[in-house]
Parts: sequence; structure tokens; C-alpha cells
Amino acid sequence: MTRSRTSGVLAGVATAVLLGSMVPVTALLAHYPLFPAQAIRYAIAALLLLTFMVLRRRPLPRPSVRDVLALIATAVTGMVGFSAAVLYAQDYAEGGFVAAVIGGSPLVVAIAAPLLVRQRPVAKAVSGAALVVLGVAILTGGGAWHGPGLVLALLAMLGEASFTLFAVGAIARLGVVAVSAYSCVVAAIGSAFIGLWSSWPMPTGAELFAILFLAVMVTAVAFVVWYYCVSVLGAANAAVMVGLVPVFGLLATVALGRQEFTAVAVLGALVVATGCVVGLRTSRTPSDVSDRREPSEEHPELRPAAPL
Repeated sequence: MTRSRTSGVLAGVATAVLLGSMVPVTALLAHYPLFPAQAIRYAIAALLLLTFMVLRRRPLPRPSVRDVLALIATAVTGMVGFSAAVLYAQDYAEGGFVAAVIGGSPLVVAIAAPLLVRQRPVAKAVSGAALVVLGVAILTGGGAWHGPGLVLALLAMLGEASFTLFAVGAIARLGVVAVSAYSCVVAAIGSAFIGLWSSWPMPTGAELFAILFLAVMVTAVAFVVWYYCVSVLGAANAAVMVGLVPVFGLLATVALGRQEFTAVAVLGALVVATGCVVGLRTSRTPSDVSDRREPSEEHPELRPAAPL
């Protein structure tokens, strides 16, 4: 494994750790309005990322119309839409069922990413993603649903997958920090607009901590690290790393004494880990970025797949 590939894998693991830690923290916002919380979270993250870009003393990359559309799609489906679908799905389905369905996103990405650029899916990537999906299903224990619970859970799964699929082209043209920052700007504006029909109460100390943690660690840091992972490994190969999120989420809840570590959970974690190993042992990294153009005279600041 090359040094860059190793760094991509480590970035995927780090993302899973950060997102897994979100599980107990999000519970602190159970009684705070969703869209106001999301608007504040993404606004803070966007400010941090844009400030970082300015401090680098490099020109901010100017997104093309194509990039703007991709960023809007990423924010609407993979950020705001995903959060809403997860929240409302749990009104009609058990948390384990929702988590199990969302766990299918690695398989969706492993198949869809190559097809979007007219390539065949890599067998090992698909096999690894399938194992990850099975492991997540074992880990979360499934669960019951009624009414629109299945549809909402599927929408959440598609939102999770689209967060990567819509962004890969923009990552190659604008860089991971710019894509993270610009998508947060769009998500903040969209959430604030929807939040106009909600109350905006002053958060308690615990709620403020949760919002700041989500904004800094789970958004500003995790987005950049994840998109770096995607830029190095490719979306199809990186997708298997998503299966580690519920594993680290389980470890976080166990560490806080909110859940027991059972034999079934261990089995699920082992299957997920096996899927990650299989999925990352691909003989090639598919080119799932459709436009890796060189910097032009019009946009000299653009660098393909720039990590930072």
C-alpha cells in the first residue's frame, strides 16, 4: 500500500471516529428545533473553513455553474435532506432499522460511482461494500417499521450516498476544503430558510456544546478529512469506510455506559472490518471523478484533487 493510499485509509478511519462520536452528542439536541440547529452548525463550520482558506493566503477557487449545481445537490440531499430524513424516519421506524438501511449506502456508492463515469464497478469494492452492509445490519439489529418509515429510511440512505457522489467532481476541480466550505454555506442558508417556520430558542449549555461539537469536529474537520479520503481512494473504495461509523458509534455509547457490548455487536463489527479489508484490496482505484482538468488560464488557482 502506497503512502498516499495509507493516508487515505487513515483519513477514512478518522472520519468514522468523528462521525461515530456524533451519536451520543446528537442526543443532547433531542429537544432543540432541527433546522435552526443545522443552520447554526453549518454557519459556524462554513465560517471556520472560509477563514482557514483566507489564512492560507491563496485565491479562493471560483466554482463554475457545474460546481454550484453539484454543491447545491450535495447540501440539499446529503446534508439538510439527510438530517431531516433520519429525524422523521424515526417517527415511523426503530432506530436500528433506520441505521441498517442507511448502512446500505456503501453498496450504492460502490456500484454508482464507477457507472457515473461509464466504468464497470470493481468486484472487490462491491463485495467489500456488501460485507459492510451485512455487518451494519448485524450490528444495528434491524428493527420494525410502519407507514412511511421504509421510504424515509431509503431517502436517508440515498442522502448519505449522494453526499459523496455529488461532490467527487467538484473535489477534483476546487479541492476538499473549498467543497466542504461552500457546501456548508449552502446548507446553512437552506436550513435557515426552512427554519423560518420554526422557533429559534436560546440553546442551553448542553445544547450549545452539542452544536459547537457538531460544527467543529463532525462538520468542519470531518468533511475535509472525508473528502480527502475520497480524493485519494476514489468514492467506490472509500465508501466501505462508512461502515465503520456505527462501529465507533457503538464504542462511544458503550464507553458512556448507555449500551452493553454484546456478542452480536462484536460479530457485526468483525464483518464490517472484513468488508473494509476486502473493499480496500482492489487492484485499481477507479476514476470516479468525471473532470480532472488541468488548471486553466481562466482559473489558475484550481488544482485537481487538492487535499488541503
